[in-house]
Amino acid sequence: MLYFLSSLKKTRLLTCAGSVILYLACVYDVAQAEQWYTGSLLSPAPAKNHAGQGTIEPYFTYSLPVGYFDAAGVSQPQHPRQQLFSNSTLWKYGLTESLSIQAHTVVSYGWKNSQGHSNGPKFGDFPVDLIWRFIDGNQKRYIPSFNIFAGVVFPTGDYNKLQNTQNGVGTGSYVFRTALLSQSSYTLPGNHPLRVRTWGWFRHALNAAKLNDRTTYATTTGFQGRGRPGMSGQAGFSLEYGITRRWVAAVDVARDWANGSKIWGTTQNGSYLKKIGTSSGDWQVDPAVEYNFNSSIGLITGASIYYAGHNTGIRVAPQFAVNVVF
Repeated sequence: MLYFLSSLKKTRLLTCAGSVILYLACVYDVAQAEQWYTGSLLSPAPAKNHAGQGTIEPYFTYSLPVGYFDAAGVSQPQHPRQQLFSNSTLWKYGLTESLSIQAHTVVSYGWKNSQGHSNGPKFGDFPVDLIWRFIDGNQKRYIPSFNIFAGVVFPTGDYNKLQNTQNGVGTGSYVFRTALLSQSSYTLPGNHPLRVRTWGWFRHALNAAKLNDRTTYATTTGFQGRGRPGMSGQAGFSLEYGITRRWVAAVDVARDWANGSKIWGTTQNGSYLKKIGTSSGDWQVDPAVEYNFNSSIGLITGASIYYAGHNTGIRVAPQFAVNVVF
């Protein structure tokens, strides 16, 4: 009898231990099922989920023009070609569980045959945005999250009195910008997650920049006046398909548009000049592959390909970025 009771206790202990191990394994499997992302190349990212959470994401891009689209949208050869290497770094910090602040620092180096090189790396204009997630998503009910962006681009880049046109990387104007972003997630056959983002940007200059001599507004030596960049915007969507927990295939498709810049003032010979530049637009696709080391660190590599448009360049811009969440 004593032996039977002892065996029964041991059996119960083993059963309990097995249940605990099975429970922990199930919890581990659920945790493992969570997909890791870095975010696609082009799409904006929503507000952070936690106060005090931050993100640093440096992008490295080489822009290689291969031609241009004329006013009718017909591709034409381009010589010489403007080339550019740039580093754009996103800095984001969660102020609350639904409100974040983000900034971009952009440093570039450009060169073009017959027009020389930049006088070293050039710091561009500096955008700062607030992001408010005003609707939380619910995957089970197919409800996307919605975020609104509002911010200002500060005119920190060189644009005026240029000794070299390659040094011109700014507009000289404070630019208001706003965006609406939605994000939703779905589970496809084979238990592969799909994350979808759609967005629209709008930008409008708040002031006219003072122009002297050679500027980024295509003025020449002796010009004195003012200039204002035209309104511009972008609309697009992105897809991120989880192949495995670490590997993700991503693609963005977007349409950019911009009204022509306006300049007015006097030229070197004293004549009055008032001019509005031509509008432009393009379509781009950005295929990429993401690899996530863990939930906090990921790498993405791909390219921006501008495949249609008018009054704009045809460019291929290979790039990669590292996303770090802390």
